[in-house]
Amino acid sequence: MKKKIIKSHEHSHQARDRERWKTKLGVVMAMSANAVGLGNFLRFPVQCAANGGGAFMIPYFIAFLLLGIPLMWIEWGIGRFGGKYGHGTTPGMFHYLWNHPVAKYVGAIGVAIPFALVLYYTYIVSWTLAYSIFSIVGSYFGIETYEGMVSFLSAYQGKVSNVYFRDIGTAYIFYGITLGLMVWILSRGISKGIEMLANAAIPLIILFGIILVARVVTLGTPDPSFPERNVLNGFGYLWNPDLKMLTQSKVWLAATGQIFFTLSVGFGAIQTYASYLKEKDDVVLSGLGTSSTNGFAEVILGGSIAIPVTVAFFGLTRTQDIAASGAFDLGFFAMPIIFQKMLFGQIFGAIWFFLLFLAGITSSVAMAQPLMAFLQEEFKIVRKKAALIVGAFIFFLSQPVILFLKHGFLNEMDFWIGTLGLVVFAIIEVILFLWVFGPKNAWKEIIAGADIKLPRFFFPIMRYVTPVYLFILLGFWFFQDGIDVLMMKGVPEANYPYIWFARFLLATILMAMIFLVWVAWQKRHVIQRRIPE
Repeated sequence: MKKKIIKSHEHSHQARDRERWKTKLGVVMAMSANAVGLGNFLRFPVQCAANGGGAFMIPYFIAFLLLGIPLMWIEWGIGRFGGKYGHGTTPGMFHYLWNHPVAKYVGAIGVAIPFALVLYYTYIVSWTLAYSIFSIVGSYFGIETYEGMVSFLSAYQGKVSNVYFRDIGTAYIFYGITLGLMVWILSRGISKGIEMLANAAIPLIILFGIILVARVVTLGTPDPSFPERNVLNGFGYLWNPDLKMLTQSKVWLAATGQIFFTLSVGFGAIQTYASYLKEKDDVVLSGLGTSSTNGFAEVILGGSIAIPVTVAFFGLTRTQDIAASGAFDLGFFAMPIIFQKMLFGQIFGAIWFFLLFLAGITSSVAMAQPLMAFLQEEFKIVRKKAALIVGAFIFFLSQPVILFLKHGFLNEMDFWIGTLGLVVFAIIEVILFLWVFGPKNAWKEIIAGADIKLPRFFFPIMRYVTPVYLFILLGFWFFQDGIDVLMMKGVPEANYPYIWFARFLLATILMAMIFLVWVAWQKRHVIQRRIPE
C-alpha cells in the first residue's frame, strides 16, 4: 500500500508539472500537422491512380472506418491515459496498461520507431526546402527532359557529380537548415513551439493547396495540338473507378497501407501528443477533427494537383509510367518540368515545394518529440538541452542514410520501419489496450470527457475487427514483400554490406532504447526508495 501511495503521489506531481496544449484548436492543429505529410500530396495520388482510380477509394474508406479511426482513438486514449501518470512515451504508458516487468521494454518500440523514421524523413523533407528555393531562383529551369531532372536530383543527393552539383555540399546546407529549424521548434516546447508551428503550417498548407488546385483546374488543354492532354482526362484517370481492380488483394493492401501512412498511426507520436491533454479533455471529437483535416488535405487537395496536371502536360500514357516509377518521380522529376511550361511557373513551383516542406517539417517534429519527452521526463533533462541532444543524435545517425543513399540504405530502413514496424506496433498497442488493460477500461478511457457520444458499435470494431484486420495486413505484407526483402531478392550483390548495415542500425536503435528504459526505471526505483515515509 505504501508503495502505491508513493507512486500515486510522485506521478500526480509529475502530471501537474507537465506541459499542456494551450487551446483545443491547437491540439487538433498539432495532431493534423503530425498526420499531414509528404504522403498526402505525393504518395496518395500515385497509389490511387495505380490501384483502380476511384475504385481505390472503396477499400480506402473501409480501412479508414475499420482501422484508421479506431486506431486514432486508441492511440489518443493511451496517450491521455499515460499523461495522467506523467508519461509522454509508450514505455511508461505500457507500464501502467500492463502490470508486467516486460511491458515497459515493449513500449521502447514506440520511441525507437519514430526516432528511426525521422533519421531519413527529415533528410527527404530538406529536399523540398531546397527545391522551393531552386524554383524561385530558377536553378532547374532550362532542364526540360525527364532524364535531365533525374540527373539534377542525383547530383544534388551526391550520387553523381555533374554540371548541376559537383558534390553533396548543397544538400548538407539545406539538411542543416531543416534540422536546425526542427531542433529550435522542439526547444520551444509544446505550446510555444509545436502548437505555434501547427497553427501556422496547417492554414498555409490548405491555402497553398487551394491556390495550386485552382491553377490546375483552370489549365484546360495546355497544348492544343494534343487535345487528349487535358485536366479533365487527368481527373478522369484518377477518379474513374475500375471496379475489376477490387478483386485484387494488392489494391486492398495499398489502400490500408495508405491509411497507416496518412494518419500516422503506429508511429508512437500520437500517444506523445495526446499525453499533453488534460485528464478530461475530449479525444473522440478531436480525433475525428484530426482525421477530417488530414482527409481534406489528402483526398481533396492531394488528389487534385500532381496527377491531373501531369496528364495535362505529359499525357495519360507517360503519366502512368511516371506514377508507376514512384511518388518521388512524380514530385521531383515531372512537376519541375511542368512549372517551366506554366506562366509564373517559378512562383507556383516555390509554392508546391514549400507546401511539401511545411507538411514534412511538422511530421518530422512530431516524430522527434517522443524521444524529447522521454529524455525530459525519465532523465529530467531540461527542454533546450534535450532538443540539442535529439538533434545531435539525428544528425550523427542520419549520415549513413545520406552517404549510402544510392546503395538502397534509405529504402531498406523505410520498409522495416515505415511498413512492417508500424503494423507490428499497432497490433501490440491494440492488444495491450483492448485486451490486457481490459475492454471496459479502454472504452471508458476513450469516451471520458467526449464532446460527442461515440456510437457503441465501434466497441466491437476496436476489439475484434481492428486487430484481425491488422494481423491479415501484416501477413499479406510479410509474404508479399517481407520475405523478398529479408532475402535481399533483386538487390545487387554490391549493396549487401549496406543493407546489412541498415538492419544493424535499426537493431542497435531498438536495443539502445530498451537499455535507456532499463536505466530510467533503475533510476526511478532509487528515487522512490529515497522518499521519506
